[in-house]
Amino acid sequence: MSKNLVELMADLREDEALDLIKSQIEDGTNPREILEDCKEAMQIIGDRFEAGEYFLPELMLSGEMINDVMEIIKPHLKDEEEDEKLGTIVLGTVKGDIHDIGKDIVAFMLDINGFEVYDIGVDVSVQEFIDKIEEVDPDIVALSGFLTTVFDKMKDTIDAIKSEGLREDVKIMIGGGPIDDQIREYTGADAFGDDAMEAVAIAKKWMGE
Repeated sequence: MSKNLVELMADLREDEALDLIKSQIEDGTNPREILEDCKEAMQIIGDRFEAGEYFLPELMLSGEMINDVMEIIKPHLKDEEEDEKLGTIVLGTVKGDIHDIGKDIVAFMLDINGFEVYDIGVDVSVQEFIDKIEEVDPDIVALSGFLTTVFDKMKDTIDAIKSEGLREDVKIMIGGGPIDDQIREYTGADAFGDDAMEAVAIAKKWMGE
């Protein structure tokens, strides 16, 4: 574990962090070790956001930083023997919402915690969710939405999953914005997560971990 990398990422010093990661890759560091450092850094960033030390701009920057990290690391992960995945997840931001930072962080955290994640993007229609569920037969569907105006669309998506006869085969979690248990009940989801780490914890629980 590189304490220096964790500190650089937690402090959002992106250029220095990316340079260090490139050096570590060149030196033969296992990319899984680098991902563990990223995971620790994201936990610190999440804690700082919850404590009011970081705000939405910092959270957005962290999401952009994670995307840049993954561009560097993913080609090297493909060279490794694939570990058995804990489960398969379809993830997307529902129709009417184009926020992707929170979704991207959740996708990253689920990925490095052993899940096969199919991120289908933002402003995703009900039919696109249905099509992807039918294609990959996931264990879990995760709906993201930052705007209060899209709660109805979350409900519509979950209702459609049920009407298509797919609801019994998947667990559904929702997250983003001011979502609480009342919204979870309204939409028909099985659970909601306040942050990426809670999403991981929920997913692991559902898969028996």
